Amino acid sequence: MNRVKIVATIGPSTNHSNLLRSLQESGMDVARVNGSHGDLNWHEKAIALLRKVVPDIPVLFDIPGRKIRIGRLDRDWVVAPLQQVTLTTEDGVHEQDKVPVTYCNLHRDLAPGDTILVDDTLLRLTVVDIVGRDIRCQAKTAGQFRSGKGIHIPQVELHNEFLSNRDRQLIDFATHSGVDFIGLSFVGNASQIGDVRALVGEKGPQIISKIETQEAIDHLDELVKVSDGLMIDRGDLSMETSIESVALLQKQVLSEAQRADCPVIVATEMLQSMVNRPIPTKAEVNDITCAVLDGASALMLSEETAAGRFPVEAVSLMRQVANTASEHLQALFDQGKSQDTESVPQAIGDAISLICRRLKVTKIVAITISGYAASVIASKMPRQPILAVSNDADAARRFNLLRGVKGIHVNIPFSRTNMNHIPCCLEALWKRGDLVEKDLVLVTAVSYPKSGNRMNFIETHRVSDLRESLGWDSAPSFCT
Repeated sequence: MNRVKIVATIGPSTNHSNLLRSLQESGMDVARVNGSHGDLNWHEKAIALLRKVVPDIPVLFDIPGRKIRIGRLDRDWVVAPLQQVTLTTEDGVHEQDKVPVTYCNLHRDLAPGDTILVDDTLLRLTVVDIVGRDIRCQAKTAGQFRSGKGIHIPQVELHNEFLSNRDRQLIDFATHSGVDFIGLSFVGNASQIGDVRALVGEKGPQIISKIETQEAIDHLDELVKVSDGLMIDRGDLSMETSIESVALLQKQVLSEAQRADCPVIVATEMLQSMVNRPIPTKAEVNDITCAVLDGASALMLSEETAAGRFPVEAVSLMRQVANTASEHLQALFDQGKSQDTESVPQAIGDAISLICRRLKVTKIVAITISGYAASVIASKMPRQPILAVSNDADAARRFNLLRGVKGIHVNIPFSRTNMNHIPCCLEALWKRGDLVEKDLVLVTAVSYPKSGNRMNFIETHRVSDLRESLGWDSAPSFCT
């Protein structure tokens, strides 16, 4: 089982049945579909193909949010230094000398002298004049305009809404498509997460807040409490803060999220050189290793798998590096000491970690509906694989984002007042082959602190004893 998970972005390079299977075999744990590129028809077909070919892989759908992008172009534009270019907020522009942008009021927020950064700062423009909806600029560096590429305007207050009509349309699409997670761009505070939860409903996809701005850093303590996970988008974060601070901000986010049992995806250019090369740079290998050692739950590949020449090789290489770093981190955790806490779930997590170091436990079985038990245990980084068992199929698939967790769905009624379903879950795992004769398992349930449910427990069992005492091979099961 993979401890640190890999999120692979699906695009033209990988949106094929055989490549999706190869990505899964190479180590992909979560598939990402980027709502910033392509239309609803493409997204619908991509999600349907994922569900058909790799049905156990959870799907993350990215919502563009307040990020400003280049609109649709018929071709890529090459720009030379000092060249005059015109951006426009006018709808339906097809003129050869104008570049459309996605924020309809950008012309109102800018003034001559403002700087516009395009494509992760590769192209730098200075605003010369604004005429109607046209923003006339001069290029300060060489670069390219490409459809969908991001735009940043440093030190200028923009007045675009957190959710545009397009975002709401994509959220509705994602919810009805049954994706497992939605990634929210440019989240700033907890109230924005509440607005999106109202749109997706109680049974909708879980919310991954993308940490891309100083505002998100300033409200990190509240975001880790209301989000189902975080994603550190280092590209946008470096432009919204400063490039020299990104590594330190990454450490800060990972540290605070780990204390809150909130999984974190580290993203952006982790293997950028492998877009066009079959091997990575040493700096990229070091970057992956440091992210794992700092506590990342998952690592993400973007262009490497969406449009790169070596998508399978990129996933395979990331898996090898992440596994090596995980082994080293595990050795450090095995020697660690737990901290005092007033939280019952945290204390149970610490106790599980201690038992797993003292006993030769082979697997941890977390009986959970929402996944809270799995997230608490995963944050303690035990060496043993965590089998998170739920009677909610969608929830079980989502557990696969958590570090070291395998989500398993069982068609068994769960009780909140007794533990009769526990042996039924263990029997189901035995029949599936997830538990074997020689296993010594630790079985647990951990209640969310405010749920009102106080069924917290830890048990250890030898599977051979369970098999014999419960008659899994001979007597009719009382679970059926």
